[in-house]
Amino acid sequence: MTPSPAPASPDDDPTRYVGLEAAEAEHRARLRGWSTLRRLPPGALITLEYLEGRLNLEVEEGRVRRAWKG
Repeated sequence: MTPSPAPASPDDDPTRYVGLEAAEAEHRARLRGWSTLRRLPPGALITLEYLEGRLNLEVEEGRVRRAWKG
C-alpha cells in the first residue's frame, strides 16, 4: 500500500488572517482549503518541521497577530 500524498497548501496569502478574531480566521481558513490549523500563543516554542497544508496562527488576546504556512 502506498502512502497518501501530503495535502497541498491552498493558494492563499496567510497575511490576510492578521487582525481577525481567531475563531473567524480559523473558519475562513477551513473554507479556503487549509487542512490543518495550529493556534499558538506569542513566543511559543515549536518544532521547525514544515507540514504542507498547515496554517499557523499566532493569537494574542483573541486576535491573530501573525500567520504563516507550514
